[in-house]
Amino acid sequence: MKTICITGAAGYVGAMLVERFSLRDDVGTIVGIDKEPLPELLKGNAKLVWIQANLADLPVRQAGLSAGQAEGTWQEKLKVYAPQIIVHTAWQIREMYGKKSLQWKWNVEGSEAVFRFAFETPGVERLIHFSTASSYGAYTTNTLEHRFTEEEGFRDEEYLYAVEKKVAEEKLRALYEGAKESAPQISVVRPAAITGPRGRFMRVRFGLQSALSGQLRESFLHRVVSLLVSWVPATPLWCRQFIHEDDVVGITELLSFAPQAGRYEVFNITPQGSPVLAHEMADAVGKKVLPIQPWMARIAFFFFWHVTRGKIPTSRGGWRFYSYPIVMDGTKITKLCGYAYRYFSGDAFRYTDGHYESYVPKEVRRSKK
Repeated sequence: MKTICITGAAGYVGAMLVERFSLRDDVGTIVGIDKEPLPELLKGNAKLVWIQANLADLPVRQAGLSAGQAEGTWQEKLKVYAPQIIVHTAWQIREMYGKKSLQWKWNVEGSEAVFRFAFETPGVERLIHFSTASSYGAYTTNTLEHRFTEEEGFRDEEYLYAVEKKVAEEKLRALYEGAKESAPQISVVRPAAITGPRGRFMRVRFGLQSALSGQLRESFLHRVVSLLVSWVPATPLWCRQFIHEDDVVGITELLSFAPQAGRYEVFNITPQGSPVLAHEMADAVGKKVLPIQPWMARIAFFFFWHVTRGKIPTSRGGWRFYSYPIVMDGTKITKLCGYAYRYFSGDAFRYTDGHYESYVPKEVRRSKK
C-alpha cells in the first residue's frame, strides 16, 4: 500500500488528485498539505490526513527549534507517514499586490523545502512537480507555428509567476545533479491552461474563461469586468492551449504509479492539434471579437492592476501572454509513456464533458458526447 503526499491539496489540481488517488486499492494513506483548511469537497475522505501548514515554514535545522517544538513542523508531521510519492502542486499563482518578497518565499523557498524533503527522506521514490508553460516566455518573436519542446530552455521573464517557476525548476535540477542515483525519480509537468467542468463551475476563479463566460458575479468589480468583456478583446496573435482537468489527473496518476524509464523527465502536457484562436474562444462563449493591439493590452493591464491593487490579476508582464503566443509540443508524454489525451484543446474549452460534469447545472451543460 502506497502513502502519497500532495501539496496544495486544497487547490484546484491538488483536490482532484486526492479524490482520484483515494479510489485506488493500492493507496492506503494520502497526506494533504495546504496553508488553507480542509475544503468541503474532501471532508469525509477516510484515506486523507490533513496538515495545515505553509511550506515555506522553516525546517527544524534552520529555525533552531527544540525537539518538542520540532513536532509542529510540517516536515516532522509528514515523516511519520513515510510517503513514497510526493506530488507538488502548491503555488500562489495570482501575484499578490505589493508582496513580491512574501510570494517568493511561499513559492520558491516553499518548493525548495519540498524538494529537499523528498531528497533527504528515506523511502521517497517519486517526486512530481507542477511547473508551467509560461516560463518559455511570451515574446514578439514567438509564432503560432513554432511548438516549444521540453529541450528548449526557459527564458527570463518579467512575469513573476514565470520567473518563480523557472527558478524552482533550476533548484530542483541542481538538487538532482548533486544526488543522481540516490535521488527519487523526478517528473516535471508543464501544463497548458487547465480547464474543465470543475474549474469552470465548481470552483469559479478570477480567470480567463470565467471572465469571458460571464460567471464573475460575486462582487461589483466582477460585474464590471464581465461588462468590459461583453466583446472578446483580442490581439492578432492571441491564442491558448487548453488541457482538460481529467487529462491532468490522468497524466499525474500515470507518472505516480506506472513504471517509468527515465530518472528525470520533463513533460509539456497539452493535447495534440491546433491551439484555440481568439475567434474560437469568442464563439465558444457566444461573443464577438474586438480586435486590439498589444500596446492597448499593456496599458489596460497596467491600469487595472494598479487601480484595483491587484484584485484584477493583470500583473506586470501578463499583457505579453495576451499578445504573443506560446504553443507547446505535448507529444512526449504519449511517445515515452503511452498516454493518450482524452480531449482536444478546443473541446476542453467549449464543452462540459468530464468527471465533474454532474456538478454542472443541466441548463448550461454542453456535452460533445
